[in-house]
Amino acid sequence: MTIPLFAGFMLGLSLILVIGAQNAFVLRLGLRGEHVLAVVLTCALSDAVLILVGVIGFAQVSAIMPWAEPVMRYAGAAFLIVYGARSFRSAFAAEASLQVSGTATITLQGALLTCLALTWLNPHVYLDTVVLIGSISTQFDEGREMFALGAMLASFTFFFSLGYGARLLRPIFARPGTWRVLDGGIGLVMWVTAARVLLASSGV
Repeated sequence: MTIPLFAGFMLGLSLILVIGAQNAFVLRLGLRGEHVLAVVLTCALSDAVLILVGVIGFAQVSAIMPWAEPVMRYAGAAFLIVYGARSFRSAFAAEASLQVSGTATITLQGALLTCLALTWLNPHVYLDTVVLIGSISTQFDEGREMFALGAMLASFTFFFSLGYGARLLRPIFARPGTWRVLDGGIGLVMWVTAARVLLASSGV
């Protein structure tokens, strides 16, 4: 049973290592030490739910709710465009939020809502967790549960490492210029992701 567990872990880790809007948001909060435990738990638990849905059967979900995919695609693109614009605005503003230390600049509720939106409104999260992991899990027959567990463990390992390991990068991000680069990069990632979502929707 260790083979499906290991396969699920490695696949989940390879998918989640790709830098995206969700990871960038966790990194930023980790650097500032804001609501890290709540945010990484939210990300990991959300992934676990989506992986479970994928292993149980994405085809069944699509048959019941055929409208879900296009609705989530356009809603996710709209959210990414708006949040990307906010990141670009932060990159060009000389605010105190560019400092690593200091008081929190986002409430717990705001952090959790943003985290949930970046997760559940991102079509690529569904493609990775529900479609890809769900389809590959069918190769393991009786080992599908262990495969899903491995993928879930990869998610928990990554998000906790990213959230709590980010503090090691604090000396680099103590300079406002580095924060501007990070915010600009986050905005770029979100807009590129939104463009890919919209192009996929139009069939280009």
